[in-house]
Amino acid sequence: MSYPYGKQESSEDYEPNYAAYILVGVIVLVFFSVLLMFTLPPYNVWRSELAGRAELVRAEQNRKIKVSEAEANLEAEKLNAQAEIERAKGAAQAIEIEQGKLTETYIRYLWVRQQNDLNDKTIIYIPTEGGLPILESTRHISGGMGKSNTEKKRCAKE
Repeated sequence: MSYPYGKQESSEDYEPNYAAYILVGVIVLVFFSVLLMFTLPPYNVWRSELAGRAELVRAEQNRKIKVSEAEANLEAEKLNAQAEIERAKGAAQAIEIEQGKLTETYIRYLWVRQQNDLNDKTIIYIPTEGGLPILESTRHISGGMGKSNTEKKRCAKE
């Protein structure tokens, strides 16, 4: 085979220059090492600065949330106070209609009306003639459950 530009070396005669490859690799490694030495510290400072700014923005947002919650609570308390004043005015007018006397019937009416505000799990003790509530009066009927030992002995003797 003829070559127009002269004799071509065959692949068997070619020997790569490993020293040149190693030298280029070391130069690239040194270049990137020097580059990292000079760029990483400013990058870390920049990253810390951004983290600080983000924390500041987060703290300001949390503060604004707390302030708006406090303002909402204040507004709610003002409205509750106004409602309580109106309730007191209504009670005063009702007492005035009753000629300044709180009768037993009116007190019962207020007590019954208050029962609408209670939930289902509220226990109500109603006083008897002695002024004491009857507490779990069914225990004596149910065969002595909940009685002390002395009470059980006394009931057994009877």
